[in-house]
Amino acid sequence: MANSSINPAWAELILAVKQNVKPAVGCTEPISLALASALAASHLAGPVIRIEARVSPNLMKNGMGVTVPGTGMVGLPIAAAVGALGGDPLAGLEVLKGAPVEAIAAAKLLLARGDVKVSIQQPCDEILYTCVTVFTAKESATVVIAGEHTRVIRIEKDGDVLFDAAEDCQVEGKAQTCSMEKVSLEQIVEFAQCVPFDEIGFILDAALLNNELSREGLRAQYGLHIGSTLQRQLDRGLMAKDLLSDIMIRTAAASDARMGGACLPAMSNSGSGNQGIAATMPVVVVAEHLACDSEKLARALILSHLTAIYIHHQLPSLSALCAATTAAMGAAAGITWLIDGSYKSISMAISNMIGDVSGMICDGASNSCAMKVSTSAASAWKAVLMALDNTSVSGNEGIVAHDVEQSIRNLCALASQAMQHTDRQIIAIMANKVA
Repeated sequence: MANSSINPAWAELILAVKQNVKPAVGCTEPISLALASALAASHLAGPVIRIEARVSPNLMKNGMGVTVPGTGMVGLPIAAAVGALGGDPLAGLEVLKGAPVEAIAAAKLLLARGDVKVSIQQPCDEILYTCVTVFTAKESATVVIAGEHTRVIRIEKDGDVLFDAAEDCQVEGKAQTCSMEKVSLEQIVEFAQCVPFDEIGFILDAALLNNELSREGLRAQYGLHIGSTLQRQLDRGLMAKDLLSDIMIRTAAASDARMGGACLPAMSNSGSGNQGIAATMPVVVVAEHLACDSEKLARALILSHLTAIYIHHQLPSLSALCAATTAAMGAAAGITWLIDGSYKSISMAISNMIGDVSGMICDGASNSCAMKVSTSAASAWKAVLMALDNTSVSGNEGIVAHDVEQSIRNLCALASQAMQHTDRQIIAIMANKVA
């Protein structure tokens, strides 16, 4: 808990980080479904015999092609089954962390019998939505999660309502929330530079978790193994052994492991493990290169993660825009601060990235996300080098404005408005592939 004696605005920013930067095992969309299944099953006695789920189009998009940790299988049905049979309903985004081997085997058997059904909820007003009903021979329970990956809004058992968020004001009121509406990027930079180190030391856990995930991604062949592939090409002499290569390899490797089904947690950002990786690993690699101490690393990481949160809060929770790009804008801010420290250079680095990778689409969570993560990390380093040379995409070019805050708003407006049609087209293409 933040010290009540510090600047109240700083306490709000600390709260924002604690709310948005959390450990997560596996891609958070199938994990949200697994959590709903685990919660529903926790209200039942007897063996689970059937599961039916309906999810939002965007949740379906992000769950179709991603490996579920510990299972070696791809897709939402296995996430729902393992959640019901072996998930921890109290573990949030780490619901599958301790799933027993026996539960995973039973879940696969349930799938083989055709007793797990996941379909798209139509119509669906929520971007992030899942409704799961778990059945035993004698009873059933339903859990609805909407708006956020762990936000339970309704629980029913055999048709009786056990919990309804709309009616239970006391439960709703317990969760303290933080709004980023009145915060500026300049205030975030000042906070990162001046807040007492003791108040933000917890952010070093992001470096520990995501660094361990990166090592795991280099140890084994997960997903498309982008990180280890680049490492092999570096060893062959086809890539230079330099800071850019290290940033790309170590960042991609963490995403490889996460998307490829590793059981280790990622430190997520804004509900996404890949965003957490993109906001963390480039900063860690550069900090190691510069031999920074723990305090300097923590300040750079808090700046990176808060910048990522600040940009993402202006976006839909899920959209056609690949949010690894915006999370890596946070990394660009953190790296620039490590080397230069000035707000001007940080602004220039972010504007450079908006001029570079702002059009990258999200076509669902999958192993190829590691490629997008590595591209975003490389763009962050390029943007930093340009800013350090006092070079920036100007307000006369494209969607970039003379003011970095307006540049961010322009980017987020595209994702929130024009790219909604793109999102629907992407979902239609993906749905046709499995029809």
